[in-house]
Amino acid sequence: MKTCLLGVDIGTSSCKTALFDIGGKALAQGGCDYPVAYPRRGWAEQEPKQWWDGVCRAIRDMMGESGVSPADIAGIGVDGQSWSAVALDGQGNVLCPTPIWTDTRCEEICRDVKDHFPEEELFAVCGNPVQPGYTWPKILWYQKHRPEVFAKTEKILQSNSFIVYRMTGEITQDLSQGYGLDCFDMRRGQWNREICERLGIPFKLLPPIVPCHQAVGKLTKDAAEQCGLIPGIPVVAGGLDAACGTLGAGVVSPGQTQEQGGQAGGMSICVDQYAADPRLILGFHVVPGRWLLQGGTTGGGGALKWLRETICPELSFADMSALADTVPAGSGGVTFLPYMAGERSPLWNPNACGVFFGLRFGVSRAQMIRACMEGVAYALRHNLEVAEAAGARAGTLRAMGGSANSKVWTQIKADVTGCGIEVPASDTATTLGAAILAGVGTGVYPSFEDAAKQTVSVKLTYEPDVSKKEIYDQGYQTYRQLYEHLKDLM
Repeated sequence: MKTCLLGVDIGTSSCKTALFDIGGKALAQGGCDYPVAYPRRGWAEQEPKQWWDGVCRAIRDMMGESGVSPADIAGIGVDGQSWSAVALDGQGNVLCPTPIWTDTRCEEICRDVKDHFPEEELFAVCGNPVQPGYTWPKILWYQKHRPEVFAKTEKILQSNSFIVYRMTGEITQDLSQGYGLDCFDMRRGQWNREICERLGIPFKLLPPIVPCHQAVGKLTKDAAEQCGLIPGIPVVAGGLDAACGTLGAGVVSPGQTQEQGGQAGGMSICVDQYAADPRLILGFHVVPGRWLLQGGTTGGGGALKWLRETICPELSFADMSALADTVPAGSGGVTFLPYMAGERSPLWNPNACGVFFGLRFGVSRAQMIRACMEGVAYALRHNLEVAEAAGARAGTLRAMGGSANSKVWTQIKADVTGCGIEVPASDTATTLGAAILAGVGTGVYPSFEDAAKQTVSVKLTYEPDVSKKEIYDQGYQTYRQLYEHLKDLM
């Protein structure tokens, strides 16, 4: 009997791989960094080949150290960052770097669409607002600004579907990544051909949509040699990284909520009915019959990473957390707006930018670090409040991502939001979610509910400190007012 599942995560700054036993224990992990290019203001792009090279290296290194035989792997699941637009020609060659989710080059295209196409009509179909970061305006950008690329393009893939293609040779689009295209029917989980044509997107460019846990092919001989595996291992379609992380945190039932602490921040509330709101993000969960009402901020763990690289490169993240813990709640009046690449929900302002407010002589690095953590927590609270106004109230949050390793940061989030927080195996939640997809798709688990029970356990819990409520309520009001006063300048 095969005893392992392999999860692959295509993140923004690196890929991660992990081998799990059937009980969800990580037997081995790997990873490989790759760069993001910023060739112009508002641009952010990556080379898909670097994703694939990173995956191959990470798997090879991991397998070499694991002591696990590739013959014991029952299936492979791949998750990836959202809103890519990988342009492939008829031979499967990548035609250009892909703009990624933080890229805002398509503002003009979105304005043109709004001028000629009622936005409410689009929203009624796709359940999401017209935004430059999404996949569909990037396709139109190719058409307008890179006609030589557009003319050769046969298919547009997402980050995970590109890796699945390199593993299997199969072209697919998983259900959970459909929300990045406004020609996707969010109620039916299908492409809307009429909207596609009205937007000017050739229907032939869109791959067939398949359930996230469906096995779409097997590892080819060539891919197996590059990865250090054996041919024939089933590969499932995979899904959005946030959705797989939500699954890996054990969120499978309506009302359960994931708190995201990776490069980006935000939350995902599991619902069993269509629940669109233009201030938030709606997408299909990787679990069938479920949607995720999401709030996503650009300033999650990436904001602290930027702060570390900028003012304290000699410190580890653990050192930064220890320093933050020396500062009282409220950071001595220093407030941080974490809009480091524009801002997504609920502001939807690609021109929003990061701000430190309250700097003066005597302000320490420790205060700035804590203010950064508090600013990300305020952004989380803002999204949770909007979700509640839309009818989706979160209870206890399940935290995932590297930020959940910081006890002080997780406690700050609990104090700011007033929500209890549970932390399962935060570092591996996303790769575990991808592996669970492979386990359900290959029959290792009879259901998603059974898989969550077998693989997910809570390691730590945090309850809000009511003594800090008044401080953080005032800090949150300052946070909100700062943006309102500064947005025109931005």
